[in-house]
Amino acid sequence: MRIEDLDLHELLRADPRGGLLEFVGERALIIDAVALGLWRAEIVHSLGMDAARGIMTRFGYAHGWRVAETLREAFAWDDVHQWQLAGARFHTLQGMVRIELIEREDASAAAFAESIWHDSFEAEQHLLHHGRADQPVCWSLCGYVSGYLSRTSGREILCVERQCVGRGDPVCELVGKSKEEWGDEAAEHAAFYRREQIDDVLGSVAARLRRADARLRSHRRRLAQVAGGEVDDAGIVLHSSEMRHVVDLARRVAPVDSTVLITGESGVGKERIARLIHDSSPRMAGPFVAVNCGAISETLLESELFGHVRGAFTGATSDRAGLFEAANGGTLFLDEVGELPPAMQVKLLRALQEREVRRVGDNRSRKIDVRIVAATNRELRAAGPGAFREDLYYRLRVVEIRVPPLRERKDDILPLARYFLDNTARRLGEAVRCTGFSAQAADQLLRHDWPGNVRELENAVERAVVVATGQRVEPEDLPEEVRAARTRPIGPPRGQSLAEVEREHILAVLAAHDGNRGQTAEQLGIGSATLYRKLKRYEEEGHFHPSA
Repeated sequence: MRIEDLDLHELLRADPRGGLLEFVGERALIIDAVALGLWRAEIVHSLGMDAARGIMTRFGYAHGWRVAETLREAFAWDDVHQWQLAGARFHTLQGMVRIELIEREDASAAAFAESIWHDSFEAEQHLLHHGRADQPVCWSLCGYVSGYLSRTSGREILCVERQCVGRGDPVCELVGKSKEEWGDEAAEHAAFYRREQIDDVLGSVAARLRRADARLRSHRRRLAQVAGGEVDDAGIVLHSSEMRHVVDLARRVAPVDSTVLITGESGVGKERIARLIHDSSPRMAGPFVAVNCGAISETLLESELFGHVRGAFTGATSDRAGLFEAANGGTLFLDEVGELPPAMQVKLLRALQEREVRRVGDNRSRKIDVRIVAATNRELRAAGPGAFREDLYYRLRVVEIRVPPLRERKDDILPLARYFLDNTARRLGEAVRCTGFSAQAADQLLRHDWPGNVRELENAVERAVVVATGQRVEPEDLPEEVRAARTRPIGPPRGQSLAEVEREHILAVLAAHDGNRGQTAEQLGIGSATLYRKLKRYEEEGHFHPSA
């Protein structure tokens, strides 16, 4: 028997009375792919991605091993190689995937098995129920090939996807090798093939969660120590009352699926707030997909958001899910939504109202389950040519969260600067020596208006840390525009009383001296007792935390 002789009409037999199907003499079932995808999704939601992958991989392995046994008994093969190749043919005949074998000219450099997969049912169902993944998802199909090849070759073969449509690659590509050929990678791949008990799998997941939680708590403690003041569970420095209000509002709207519009100047941290909303919502286990609407050309934007079908336009060689489908079950963050062209605004409005999308070139719509969080640095209600659609504006602005610019929350400048300094020093390691800011440098940071907001502050601090020669950042280490602010008065743009200006200055000098009250009092020219009384009053008013 040769694989060319295998014909589906001869292999599949049905009882005319119904109820029984036979495939190569063994009872078989016809199961709807979407129903199987729903079952797979239930395993993922109940047990988590890793445990589900292990179950599906071992299921596929048993299936492949069983098919190899059935084919060995059913046919007299010309040679073992034909028996091995028949596995790919049967995989295709069973409707799971269309396989294209890869033949290498240099046999010595080739893996035991290599193939390209088209139309994988598992990648299709994963995209449908979970959206785009960050790892290959054809778990049962890989297990099938591993089980089949292990049985036919008489040694353990582990198959792994190098590419996968489920994570956005153009095709699925499989590589199969023995444990010896995989080398050090074998342990990582073999973990999903071991017949572990479910409680062992869940125990491993729980242990990883505990370790991750411990790292998160440690990070928050370090962040609080470095930046000073209160640190939110999401790692956001909460020093100013303005940011406390923003984070509080974000946490209040997170549990419901209302559309949120985040407004604010460029660089204020709008995406950070969007991620906070996602991570605090019931959708936190789903994907968070971000797209900058102003960074994609108008001709590609529709395909990027809604997807396309094969042949929809030049270069569309296969069906492709859009970002709406990739974010299914999670959150889609539309950054710079004000840059959307008028035609796309109409299509976005329809998608939000109907809760469905239509791929470019397709004639049917697909239901989506996505929460939309949008952001813009523009005034969307401005009139005139190119104005943003009013109906879309109100559809997006169910809840609006305005993130104030850094010049309106000067209490955050030094805590953020200290955090960025520590982060840069840790990242660059021994290449830098800086541990803080001099009082004069801290004063300059407070005087600057920061038109680029938090992003500009982060870049300025990194620049200062890199060029500094001492253990503290000095004014001459700061960018020129920050140094130029020394001629401007510190006076805040919004009206403040003299007592508020005095409080900000005292706390800024205290922060510049890393909390050393003696040095602070000396620079301010006041007695230590006077400084103590002022700090005590600030603490009672909620403007100062002794840990800062």
